[in-house]
Amino acid sequence: MAKSSSVPAYVRTPQSAYLSSLSVDRALAPYDLAGSIAHAEMLGAVGLLTPAETSTIVEGLRQIAREVRDRTFAWHDDLEDVHTNVEVRLTELVGPTGGKLHTGRSRNDQVALDERLYLRAAVQQITAALLDLEEALLVRATDELATPMPGYTHLQRAQPITVGHLLLAHFWRFDRDADRLFATVRRADTSPLGAGALAGSTLPIDPARVATRLGFEGPFENSLDAVSDRDPLVELLFDLALLAVHASGLAEEVVLFATKEFGFVERSPALGSGSSLMPQKRNPDAAELVRGQTGRVVGDLVALLVTLKGLPLAYDRDLQEDKPPVWDAVSTVRSSLAALRSVVEGITFDRTRIAEAADDPEMFATDLAEHLVARGVPFREAHETVSAHFLSTGGRLDPARVGEIAGVDPAVASSLNARSALARRVTPGGPGPAVLPHQLATARSRLATRRGSLSSLDRKVGLVEELLNEVRT
Repeated sequence: MAKSSSVPAYVRTPQSAYLSSLSVDRALAPYDLAGSIAHAEMLGAVGLLTPAETSTIVEGLRQIAREVRDRTFAWHDDLEDVHTNVEVRLTELVGPTGGKLHTGRSRNDQVALDERLYLRAAVQQITAALLDLEEALLVRATDELATPMPGYTHLQRAQPITVGHLLLAHFWRFDRDADRLFATVRRADTSPLGAGALAGSTLPIDPARVATRLGFEGPFENSLDAVSDRDPLVELLFDLALLAVHASGLAEEVVLFATKEFGFVERSPALGSGSSLMPQKRNPDAAELVRGQTGRVVGDLVALLVTLKGLPLAYDRDLQEDKPPVWDAVSTVRSSLAALRSVVEGITFDRTRIAEAADDPEMFATDLAEHLVARGVPFREAHETVSAHFLSTGGRLDPARVGEIAGVDPAVASSLNARSALARRVTPGGPGPAVLPHQLATARSRLATRRGSLSSLDRKVGLVEELLNEVRT
């Protein structure tokens, strides 16, 4: 006679090791347990569990939560996923009553719920790190608001800006990343629990009650879509991929500016390590790793998109592969943001070297053309006039010879320096000293708004711990 087992029959297959997702989805344990508690409470509220059964199941789930938190929970590799491990352990703790927990639900809607609860927490962690990086950028931008530097196009000196203006440019890129992450959470604010395997249930379950208990805006509209929808995870990966690209852009400038050729950033320990061979080296290792790991995050997005391409509704086992790229991207971006924040806080700008570069006369060619425009010359004609002067001088601009340019007031030569050029830039959003403080104030206000959004998200994320730790009176 075969030995009896509390393990559900559906996990005992010849391919059970291949089918197992436990090594990946055990990270969902807190969310699975919180969702199960909300589900059990709903079953009790609609009369599918007695009050005693509800209390027994909920306390058993909280006992499991304590074991998971204390790392005393015995994970069984022969049980293919987190859901089965929890259900088997619950039955060990409370007996056959534990088997009633799965009433009115499937692992299909269960994992979809777990992933949305995870997504909330992941966005909370990422945005907290992102806003800290933005804060560091604002602090450094304040310090360097008036420090002139060359602005670049095609990696060639173009027009004067300030270091503060450059740092604020990176702030605004990251601010858009924060906005996208919060928007992703808002679009994912729907509970899929109650959709069952794909067609709901014949039992009188109440999905709206579960949604409210878990802090969702509401339940799903279509059960077939609810168990299939991985849009929130794709959106999260896109958000993280673009965030990583933006982080890579900032890292690349740190790498460039730390070279001896630029010399704008001092090669200090804040950048990274030295060379194992060359005593004089100080390499920007942290920035290079941030730049290098961006490829992984972009790859994670592509991996999930390819997994989802062409899948029929509703649930398919392919969806088991939705978690590894998300886990990897979240972990990678979190560590990259922390590293980049440390770099931003620790770098030292060589103001003397930067100021010398900012006073390169060639960067005032556009100012000369606009000087002509202000005197009534059409811009295209002014552009050609200044360009012709450059060609005649071998691509050099000698302030002492600007009077030779037709229509140019020789007195303008005294204003061909970075600080004068910046003072003339009064366009909103530009690098001029008259407008930069307004941009900085707007950035600070925006950061405060984002922190308010994060605080609201913190409260929703905290619902999981509240459910796991709540003591009924």
